[in-house]
Order: sequence, then structure tokens, then C-alpha cells
Amino acid sequence: MDSDNFNCEIIDSGYGKNNIRLLRVERWGAHHSIKEIEVNTNLTLSSKKDYTHGNNTDVIATDSQKNTVYILAKEYGIKTVENFGMLLCNHFLSKYPQVTNVHVHIEEAPWRRMKQGGKEHNHAFIMTPEAFRYCDVEQAKHGLPKVSAGLRGMKVLKTTQSAFKSFVDDEYRTLPDADDRVFATIVGSRWWYDTTKGVDFDRVWQTVKNCILDNFAGPPDTGLFSPSVQHTMYLMQKAALSKVEQMGKIEMVLPNAHYYTFDLSKFKKFGFKHNDEIFMPSDKPAGHIHAVLQRRTQAKL
Repeated sequence: MDSDNFNCEIIDSGYGKNNIRLLRVERWGAHHSIKEIEVNTNLTLSSKKDYTHGNNTDVIATDSQKNTVYILAKEYGIKTVENFGMLLCNHFLSKYPQVTNVHVHIEEAPWRRMKQGGKEHNHAFIMTPEAFRYCDVEQAKHGLPKVSAGLRGMKVLKTTQSAFKSFVDDEYRTLPDADDRVFATIVGSRWWYDTTKGVDFDRVWQTVKNCILDNFAGPPDTGLFSPSVQHTMYLMQKAALSKVEQMGKIEMVLPNAHYYTFDLSKFKKFGFKHNDEIFMPSDKPAGHIHAVLQRRTQAKL
């Protein structure tokens, strides 16, 4: 069949600039603060003539999108990644009538102010990658911004107060019940806002992080027992939803980061009778646990 007469249509398209990195320094006399971010932009246009006819008259070059990120960061600053994402969406939609939808993804580098002799430093910072913060903002022409935020790469471990037992016992099972084990995971979480009105994005991000840590670790002296990764995840999500009223739903992923007890029984000359000190880290293969928790809609009478 002649390709010129072939009947087809573009059902999805978009283009943008990825990995736009910038550092903004705020200077109040001797006291400075910083934000380092990495931005991806994606625009959808009303016309597809750039694809179908090679006509670029509606195209905002990806290099221009990159420049826009730097210029708006200079003009308006970066209060939070969420606020900056909404600013970018509004800019592209209001300035260019041919843009019908904008999606912005932003990640923030985890810089923290240094302390020297117990005192916070005016202008020195240290990278503390406990968890990486990110957000996504999507907005259609004449619509409100849809904002989600998240954290990734937060590795946590506890040496006791975790079990896994009473699971399916059939001909495929080799894993024994574990009454007490090392529990480690690399937490990833994303949450969606029903509204952005009155949201303190910094406070929410810290609240979710604290909910994760509190329900993983428990009180310092006694801890908190975990019968399964699934149950621990549910407690984390439920706590976050209950504390942030603007949050509509929250997703979490808790892959197993295994630490297997090293078998010392082969080394009989050493007389080892028991081993609960030496473990072998193993990341593949690994269990993958995932759930999305949302508010239950109240039935109308």
C-alpha cells in the first residue's frame, strides 16, 4: 500500500527538554540558602503539523524551554519544587496559545546546611541523600494544575521486630517461617493532592517521611513489630492520609533488600553454635511489594 494514502492518526504526542539542572543561591547578607533541582518539561500542541508536514511554526524549541526554566528561576525563585512546577505550567499555557497541555517533573538534590561546633553555617552545605524529593505537575489549557509529589531511594533497616510466617505452604515452598529477621527496604512513595489550596508542600513532604519512619521503626526503646512488609506499608500510608487532608491517595513501593544469615555450620573447627551477627546482603532476586491507598468515598444518603 502506498504510504502517502495510508489512513492513520497520531493519538498521543509531546516533546520537551529533560535533565535541566540548576542551582539557585539566595543571599541575605552573609546568610545564604540553596536549591538544586533537575527539571523535565513536556509540551503538547494543538496541531500535529510538525509531525505530519514538517512544519515547525508552532514548535517552542526544547532549548527555549530550557532557557525558560533558568529565567523563571531567576525571576521568581524556587519556594518549593511543587510551586515552581506550577509556575512553569502556567507560563507555557498562558504565553503560547498553541500549547494545550504541560507536564513538568522536578527532582531536588538533598542538600543540608552544615553545622560547625553545633552552629549552623552561613554558606556551607553537605549532601545528605537520606531520600530524594520529586514532584510532577500537569495542567491542561483552562484547567487546574494536577500535582503529585514523592520521595525515592530512602533505604531503612531494622535488626529485629520483624517476622514473616504462615504463608502458603505447598510443593513450591522452601522458605521457612521467620519469627525474627532483619527487615530492610528502599522506600519509594508518591502521593496525589485533591487540591493545592492551603498546602505547605515542605511540611507535607516531611510529614510523609516521618510517617514512614515512625511506622517502620516505632518507639526508640521498644520498636514496632512488623508481621509483614504489606502490613507495615499499610500503616505508613494510612498515617500519611490521616495527617494530610489535601492528599487524595498515596502509593508506596517497598522492595525487599535481603540480608541472609551466613551459614557458618560448615566451619566446624571454629565451633560456631549459632549465628545472628553475620549476614550477606543480596539485592537480586528481590520481593516487590506495592499498594495504593486512597480515601474511601462517603456514601450519600
